[in-house]
Amino acid sequence: MPQILVDHSAGLDFDRAALAAEVHQAVTEVIDTTVADCKTLFRTAAHHRAGDGTTGEGVVLVEVKILAGRTTEQRAELTARVLGAVRARIAGPAAIGVQVTELDRDTYRFVHHPGH
Repeated sequence: MPQILVDHSAGLDFDRAALAAEVHQAVTEVIDTTVADCKTLFRTAAHHRAGDGTTGEGVVLVEVKILAGRTTEQRAELTARVLGAVRARIAGPAAIGVQVTELDRDTYRFVHHPGH
């Protein structure tokens, strides 16, 4: 169920598969889920700006969406672990943000669509 959205500057060079694998493992160690349930989407931004634009920093923004009901401590631990994973994989200067958000259990739905 966890959905991981990674928005990043186009010029950043990093191993997306390795980052996804590390984040998926972290998610399973912090909340009750499996690697098979994790889904990560990388979205490259053609344009970005960090601060006044003079630092040359890239930007990486990560949102980890999980079902509601986890403790603040679990969400904070997951945030810290994802931030550590991103920092370890980005070689150049970057502004990095990570947030864990909760999905409402009563209204969220997910299916594996087989196609037509």
